[in-house]
Amino acid sequence: MQCLQHPVEKLRSVLFSARKDLIQAYEQYSEEEKRFLEEGLLPGSALFTAIIIHSESDWIPAHPQPPQDFQSFYSNPYRKTPDPGHKTIYIQTIGPFGDGTGITEQYVKWLKEYCEAFYYSLAVKFLPAVTIAATSCTFRVNSNTNNLQLHAGDLLAFLKKKKPKDAFCIVGITMIDLYPKDSWNFVFGQASLSEGMGVFSFARYDDDFYRRNYAGQLKKNVKLKPGDYSVFQDCYTPPINSTLLLRSCKTVTHEIGHIFGIQHCQWLQCVMQGSNHLEESDRRPLDLCPICLRKLQSAIGFKIADRYKALLQWIADGSSDKPTEAFQDFRKWLYECLSILGDKTV
Repeated sequence: MQCLQHPVEKLRSVLFSARKDLIQAYEQYSEEEKRFLEEGLLPGSALFTAIIIHSESDWIPAHPQPPQDFQSFYSNPYRKTPDPGHKTIYIQTIGPFGDGTGITEQYVKWLKEYCEAFYYSLAVKFLPAVTIAATSCTFRVNSNTNNLQLHAGDLLAFLKKKKPKDAFCIVGITMIDLYPKDSWNFVFGQASLSEGMGVFSFARYDDDFYRRNYAGQLKKNVKLKPGDYSVFQDCYTPPINSTLLLRSCKTVTHEIGHIFGIQHCQWLQCVMQGSNHLEESDRRPLDLCPICLRKLQSAIGFKIADRYKALLQWIADGSSDKPTEAFQDFRKWLYECLSILGDKTV
């Protein structure tokens, strides 16, 4: 294992930037917010810790690239920023999500409300659910897992046609596994920054996915016919539980972060870290490090404490059967953040 520990002065320069206008913009934060962000960069911080690389198969060693500081994020001419006419995140469900329509609607409602808290001040809406057949996408059986897969590029083409005029972005979510091209085994998701859209699968977030007796495997003698979507009728989808909900929330917010222009984080443990496999994804925290938090705040504008309170309210909401057991560590973390920010209203 390797600890990716950056010097504090380096992290400070990454957070502040060298441009006078960006330094002046940072000074507009409240004293509590500045203290919170800067204390988060210190080696002894209990809230924001160094990235641990466990093996060469982890994202950073497998995908070497220059890390993105705040200034390079802010200066990127291709990044997308919401404006008054385009400030809505749309979620499109594709295919089955559980045992009945009610479960799908409830699950998507939880995701919608989580995204509203995470991307605080933006509107989040979901579009009417569509069947896989409605997308006209290509599909196949994965030769390694013997489970059904959908072509991610075809789904992006479908979403492009469905994207509302007032959308900041549109994201498609499905419980069916994805692949980007024939030579690839699978992909968790695929996004287009320039088009403001992405599609993501939660199929591999089922704890049983990689087991030999996985219920989603097809019989060996099943032969697929192009355009015959009947194979997806009554196909297996993983049960919606607290762990799957947590993983789904993490993935959706991570991928929408890319649409904002936030690259994979290499500074501190952060939801924007890249991941090559489920174990690495599970190690990521649910929220942003101070550097990525400033990137998001500069794009949409919010008080840090207000955003944390909205996330805390999402977890604490007792008006539904929302399974939040897996979010309890995050709940404690949010309380600690608000304590440092000096917020006494929770």
